[in-house]
Amino acid sequence: MKMMITFVISYFMLLNLNPLEAQLSVGFYADKCPTAESVVRAVIRNKVTTDPLNAAVLLRLQFFIFFSDLQGCDGSILLRHNADESAAPGNAGVGGFSVIEDAKAAVEKICPGVVSCADIVALAARDAVSLSNGPFFEVPTGRRDGRVSRAEDAANLPDSEDSIEILKSKFGEKGLTEKDLVLLSAGAHTIGQAACFFVNQMLDSAPPISPEFFGNLRSRCPEGGDVNVKLPLDWDGELLFDTHIFTNIKSGRAVISSDAVLYQDPATKKLIDAYATNSSAFAADFAGAMVKLGRLNVKLGGEGEVRRFCNIPN
Repeated sequence: MKMMITFVISYFMLLNLNPLEAQLSVGFYADKCPTAESVVRAVIRNKVTTDPLNAAVLLRLQFFIFFSDLQGCDGSILLRHNADESAAPGNAGVGGFSVIEDAKAAVEKICPGVVSCADIVALAARDAVSLSNGPFFEVPTGRRDGRVSRAEDAANLPDSEDSIEILKSKFGEKGLTEKDLVLLSAGAHTIGQAACFFVNQMLDSAPPISPEFFGNLRSRCPEGGDVNVKLPLDWDGELLFDTHIFTNIKSGRAVISSDAVLYQDPATKKLIDAYATNSSAFAADFAGAMVKLGRLNVKLGGEGEVRRFCNIPN
């Protein structure tokens, strides 16, 4: 046993890393960059105040950056070159890159080469949610940034046209449950917008929504119209984190198919019914699901690097 402990410590010494630091933890930067989280929050507050829709953009960015990377939750979607992850069809419309770059630049001024871009994405998403009337929760940090970004690594993202069976399968492959599916898919749609491109996909395929709402959506997204016109995902409030999205899904007023189909499965339907009338449970469970998502397949310690700029490797 003593020999095994000695070997583990020696291994981490070879990586020039304290073995106790090779894990995600709340307050990871407390000693090395104690103001990192407050600096990120100040930048995000400014961006969300300037444009409240930035909150949803940053929330989506965390979902796609942590859900899609075969390389791990290492911020690889932020790397910019031909055929990078952002070029994958499933990442169409993902944004917030310049916001993360600004937050990174602000942190680099006080603690150069210390805080990873992957951690900044996680902190930015948390702050965006809380600034939209959502819960504030502790984010474990200590992620490292990857050096590789390939479009083919994001080939199996959840899609707005996926059936409930496919959605459950894709989430299950990541170790996420039906509860996580409801929270991170429909629940996250409490803020933000969808382009008519995605809305029309549902309207063209006999959607499980009310006839009256179908007509409302079709008038806003006519066939042959501008596919870039955007509609609120939560018809009753696109800027506030609340439970209206679940009420809308229950009443046949889902804006995209992947939300509508959640009410066709007994397990996810039960969860939607529960969250529609319990805002405190939704807030607490959403925070837990976000933390869980942020732990998926992270790079730690001697893996990866801490990029000086989020769009290029060191």
